[in-house]
Amino acid sequence: MEETSSKTNTGLLLFIICLGASLVPFMSSALNLALPDINKDLSLSAVMSGWIPTSYMLSTAILQIPCARIADMIGRRKVFIGGVVLFFIFTVLSGLATTGTILIVYRFLSGIGSAMMFGTSTAILTSSVPAEKRGMALGAIAATVYFSLAAGPFVGGMLTEYFNWHSIFFVSAAMSLIVAVGGMLIIKDDWKEETRSKFDLVGSVLFAIGISALIFGFSELPHVRGFIFIGIGIVVLLLFAFYEKKQEFPVFNIRVFLENRVFRLSSLSALINYSATFAISFMLSLYLQYVRGLSPRDAGFILIIQSIVMAVVSLRSGRLSDKMSATFLATLGMAIIAVGLFGLCFISETTSYYFLGAVLFLLGLGFGIFSSPNTNIIMSSVEKKHYGLASATMGTMRLTGQAFSMGIAIMAISITIGNVELSPAVHSQLMSSMRITFIICLVLCLFGVYASSVREKKKKSV
Repeated sequence: MEETSSKTNTGLLLFIICLGASLVPFMSSALNLALPDINKDLSLSAVMSGWIPTSYMLSTAILQIPCARIADMIGRRKVFIGGVVLFFIFTVLSGLATTGTILIVYRFLSGIGSAMMFGTSTAILTSSVPAEKRGMALGAIAATVYFSLAAGPFVGGMLTEYFNWHSIFFVSAAMSLIVAVGGMLIIKDDWKEETRSKFDLVGSVLFAIGISALIFGFSELPHVRGFIFIGIGIVVLLLFAFYEKKQEFPVFNIRVFLENRVFRLSSLSALINYSATFAISFMLSLYLQYVRGLSPRDAGFILIIQSIVMAVVSLRSGRLSDKMSATFLATLGMAIIAVGLFGLCFISETTSYYFLGAVLFLLGLGFGIFSSPNTNIIMSSVEKKHYGLASATMGTMRLTGQAFSMGIAIMAISITIGNVELSPAVHSQLMSSMRITFIICLVLCLFGVYASSVREKKKKSV
């Protein structure tokens, strides 16, 4: 460990990893503000609009763990840099898209690059930073993510209003090019953990089919085909688990997940947290522009509140998690998010912007307190040789949770609005879909509070 870590400047490495980590949150929050313009230019229906972010998250979720496994075999540096390059290519092509279908396809393909990046980035950083500084480094990444989320609504709103939505992709592509060049120059180590193992192709395919069917089925509810795909997804994932337990070189070491209670409960907490929160900014962006009639710029100024609070608090909570109970911090954060979601359930067409700002402050506070400590728990609960697995699992839980969250939103929109083009004329139906989304997310978050709180006892028994 010391030998490989000495080759790479950890300070510069942290900068590159943080810059890479900023790409996705910046683009996702910026695109939320641009969705009404994208819908208008490409004539997208309400349901198809939801697939612009969901297609990207789907491909990233199903490929993070296989990409992390490949990285453990051939080197994390190669996979990370290759992922940044792919992300750059398909982000540029997304900016050139002329139809909704093409844009969704390019977003799906850019997710492959993201899977390669984010299936390895946290593992690279954890391998390089001493354990006593790990919480600080992970807090720095979380803070970068949230600062990017904060910049996204502002920059995205400005770019959309004064240029066009295509420019968001081109700005993101320029950022990824810097990460690619910096990664080639700064990252010196490959961190190969298993050089003689074989890649588990069958397990990777089963995992991809199971996750894809589950997420797609969830987004198709309440139609019968939605329940069918969910059933297929559950069955295939169970087959995947049984298959992986028997493999000498599994793509996902299911034994670590089943036997390590802290790792399992912390991963579940992350899944629930993202499932309960990601759709919030998507729905509020539509609400502020379609219902309240705000411009992308003005809507961005309101949504920026949550991201700024996230950024400031996450940096502090990461440091605190090195000194006090990370479980307590994560559980406290989840509980605060639940309070914020409860407030969102009462949003109406005439809700005061001060009330909305207060709720966004609570959500940012809760998520900032939760994220870094939970990540620290996950990465500290496994041995060094499983850092790649832990990093990819964490990323998969995040992206799967985000995709489920969008599935909730798409389901609510499908029930209340149907497959028609979004416009101010359907604002009352949009309000109904918001309430359905926020109520379901609140219930999920309450389950998350429980899952986060019980791991303290479990940890003592490990």
